[in-house]
Amino acid sequence: MWLIVGLVLAGLAALLHVYIFYLESIAWTGKAARATFGTTQEQAETMKPMAFNQGFYNLFLSIAVLAGIAFFATGHTTIGATLVLTGAGSMAAAALVLFASSPRNRGAALKQGVVPLLSVVAMAIGLAVH
Repeated sequence: MWLIVGLVLAGLAALLHVYIFYLESIAWTGKAARATFGTTQEQAETMKPMAFNQGFYNLFLSIAVLAGIAFFATGHTTIGATLVLTGAGSMAAAALVLFASSPRNRGAALKQGVVPLLSVVAMAIGLAVH
């Protein structure tokens, strides 16, 4: 049961990070992204190269998690768990860095970090009792 909970939470975290990729790398200067990240048009234009790169970072973490879920589902438990724990753990760790370094962005850090952290905890419990 714990492994299933961990995989579902990891999948949700991956989907959120795909959306973050979209906002940062594709829609960065649009209204929705600017409202989400609290930037003006001028700030968004200035930060566009950094946001583009950061968006792909989020996408690659999502791909690792989704590949891990696929490996897990096809019976390759060790490979799957490794990818899920690495991807979700990196998401949680990055959110922790954001939380610690930017008091203004603590809400965003919690939004993007709690679900992957819960996934890692559930996976760890599930693997320990498996």
